[in-house]
Formats: sequence, structure tokens, C-alpha cells
Amino acid sequence: MQRVTKDKCIDIVNRFEPSKDGRKKGQLGIDEFTDYLLSEECDIFDPDQNKICEDMNQPLSHYYIASSHNTYLMKDQLQGPSSVEAYIRALTKGCWCMELDCWDGPNDDPIIYHGHTFTSKIQFKAVIEAINTYAFETSEYPVILSIENHCNIKQQQAMAEYMIEIFGDKLCSETVPENETCLPSPDALRGKILIKGKKLPPNSEDGYVTDEDEGAESDKKKNNKTKDHPVKKHKLAKELSDLVNYCVSTRFQDFQLSQTNQKYFEMCSFSESTAIKLAMSCPEEFVNHNKKFLSRIYPNGMRVDSSNYNPQDLWNCGCQMVALNYQTHGLMMDLYHGFFRRNANCGYILKPAIMREEIAYFSANTKDVIPGVSPQILHIKVISGQHFPKPKGSGARGDVTDPYVTIEIFGIPADCAEERTKTVPHNGYSPIFDESFEFQINLPELALVPFAVLDDDYIGDEFIGQYTIPFECMQTGYRHIRLCSNTGEEIPNCTLFIHVAITNKRGGG
Repeated sequence: MQRVTKDKCIDIVNRFEPSKDGRKKGQLGIDEFTDYLLSEECDIFDPDQNKICEDMNQPLSHYYIASSHNTYLMKDQLQGPSSVEAYIRALTKGCWCMELDCWDGPNDDPIIYHGHTFTSKIQFKAVIEAINTYAFETSEYPVILSIENHCNIKQQQAMAEYMIEIFGDKLCSETVPENETCLPSPDALRGKILIKGKKLPPNSEDGYVTDEDEGAESDKKKNNKTKDHPVKKHKLAKELSDLVNYCVSTRFQDFQLSQTNQKYFEMCSFSESTAIKLAMSCPEEFVNHNKKFLSRIYPNGMRVDSSNYNPQDLWNCGCQMVALNYQTHGLMMDLYHGFFRRNANCGYILKPAIMREEIAYFSANTKDVIPGVSPQILHIKVISGQHFPKPKGSGARGDVTDPYVTIEIFGIPADCAEERTKTVPHNGYSPIFDESFEFQINLPELALVPFAVLDDDYIGDEFIGQYTIPFECMQTGYRHIRLCSNTGEEIPNCTLFIHVAITNKRGGG
């Protein structure tokens, strides 16, 4: 363990040793030592990360922002229920960019649901009220509402009215300063709600805007429109347009045009497949683009089951708002929650310096050691497990579990790796693994380490428990990992006991 003094050791003995005699001798009994090892102090997660520990005064474009897609849905995108509860859940889980899919409702009252589907409908006003109540409970940093607008003028005016009335001073409606060249910082926007959407050009006569962004997914489902189709126009109410300032939706054409024409407060949305194509074909330009401009990525319209793509591929390109379906549990959401666990789970993570600095050059597809970043070697010994439950649904098929542990590295392509322990037969209560692994991490700031425990003997869903941690939040020494269910809740008393060491790589790449 690092930063350990004699005084710290005496303090541990005094807190964990019940007998006066033991405390006097400065000794811990074996049971008390076990209690200490299982206490929060020996957790793998660095407690310093439970408070804001990053610089929050850089432009918004320099941060990853926790973002959700179709935030209103509780289940799938075709017939699942929409619910105000889904917004509350997203906010309490640390999501700071949410989507509002707005349609005309009865009695001139706008509603939110997934257009052209059988998902249930909720009132726009009820969602705004819930966001107002829960917005800054877990963090004071700005909340961004991505408006997908399909409403008529009258209902757009109602939307604007509700937001002005309910959000009050929280609504960021200042005019964008003419002389600025970059976005304000999360710190400068504390306690503010920003609206992302279309904006009318100054002195616009007809009030029409293109709506390639808004409803892009429902259009794709309807007519699979290609580049040859003319871009549809949409009438935008001035009242709604006036609420949009730092997140003005604009159409992406190519990186060169963006560099010359795009204004710092304009941002593009990309479907997952478009974004991944750009990440593969021009990774350097994508990283460069995201130094100055915000990008929002959303899942393909074909993911009707609300499944998720791998967010890591797009974080590697510096995309800030990589939106996932928060309602769908699984590995991708585990990665997401793991990634945003740091910096007090405030929903904003500062990007690595090489993805922010103007002179830096970085390609997300690099297979080499990165100049100026020293590679780290992660040594993990998986020692034992404690109290593993049986996999869900294993029922009466005997009480035994045959567990094994997988460790993966998610990060830039050069860092991706996977290892597994041997299987321990018939022992879910206290299996001993006693196996060591080594991983080279070339870009530590983007590396994630998911641990999973699985049952080798079970046919079907063999999942037992998981925990994902950013590499930079791992504490070295003997540590316990408190395993979580596939929905992210901690499983009582279910732990993995490991030893962690981190060393610098010697010699050249």
C-alpha cells in the first residue's frame, strides 16, 4: 500500500482491535485483521476519487459528459413504457445529458414518447418538473437537455413557456458572447440547465430550420433516407429557438468544413455507425474536431431492443456525449458506470491532455506507445472469492457453483486484452484462485478494468457478479472488490480478494 506511515498503522490497530491489551501492544488479531481487509479502507477504489479532483475550469468540449439516449424509456424502443421515473433514475445515476423526444399532444400540451412506435406517452411538463427537482442532487455541473422537436409552433411555444416558468434562474438563456472562441467551463455553468437544439439564424424571416438531427432515427426507420434525399425543413418557434445558446445543433458534412465554418457553440450529432466509420477512417481529425466542438453520438435506429454499442471506441476519439440506453443492463452499461465512477461521479471527466492540447497529435487507432505518456504495467493476482451467489435461474440444478474470474482491459486498441483464471470446481463460498496476470497500459487515463465472475458449469446466463473500475482509480496492495449484480447493485458480502501492483515499463516501447 502507498503513503502508509507508522501512525497510520497504529490508527488501524486502535480502530479494529477490540482488546485493550492488543491495542497497547500495537497488534491486531487474525479476525480483526480480516475485518480490516474487508473494510472500506481496503476497497480497490481510490477514496480520493469520491470528491471532485479534476480541473473543472476548461471548456466544455474538453470533458466526457455522461449522456443517455431515449431517456424516457424503461425498456425497449417499440412498445416499452415511457416514464418520468426514467429521468429521475438517470439523474440519480449521474447522467447529465438527457434526451426529450417531443411530439404534439392532446389539448395543445406537448408529450414525450418514441415516435412511430407503441411506447407509452408522458407529459412534457411532468418531465420538466422532475428534471427541475432532481437536476443538481448528485452534482452541480450543467445539465444538458437534448430536444428532439416534432411539435407544431403552438406546442413548441408551450414547451418554451414550461421551461422558462419551471426552471427559472436555472435555465441558461444568456446570449453567446461574440468575442469568445471556446465554450464556457463546467464550473462557469454550475447549477445551469442548457438546451440543445436547433436555432433560427439571426433575422430569420420564415422560421424554418433543417431537421436532419431531430428525428433522424424515426426517419431512418420510415424511409431509410440516403444522402440523395433532400433534407426536410421544420418550422421552429422563436420562443424555443431563443432558449438554445451553447449547444446549437448543426449538420455535419466533413471535418475540413467544420474547422473553417463551424462556430464553437455549434455541435453535431452522429449515429453510432457514422461515428464509428469516422473513427476508423479519420481518427486524428475526429480527435482534433472534438478539441473545440461538442459531439453527441446516439445508437443506431435498428437497435429496437435498446441494446448498446461499445462507448470506448468513441471516447477514444474524444467524443463528449456518447449516449447509451441507460435502461439496458449489461457489459456496455457496466463500462459506462465504471468510466464515470471517478471525479465524485459528477458526470464530467476531463479528457487526456493529448486529446485537448492544440499542438498534440493523437490517433485513436494507434498501436504504439504514445509520445510523452509512459506505459504502465498492471500486475493483478486473483487470490480468492467470498460468498458468490448462484447464477440467476440456476434453480434446483444443485447448489454448487464452479466459478472462474475474467479480467479485461478496455481502452485504446493497443491496450485491449482479456485473461481468465482456472475454474474452481464446486465452491462458490470461498474459492481459491491464486493466479497472477500482467497487462501493459499505454494510455492509463482511458483504460477501464472490468472484473467478472462467471459459472463454468451453468448452461445459460452464467453471470455471477461484476465490477468495472478506471485504471487510474485502482489502489495498489491487497484489496477487496465488492461485486455488483448485472443491474449495478452491490451483492451483499460478495467479494473478490486480489493484490494489485503498478510499475512503469522499463526500456523503450
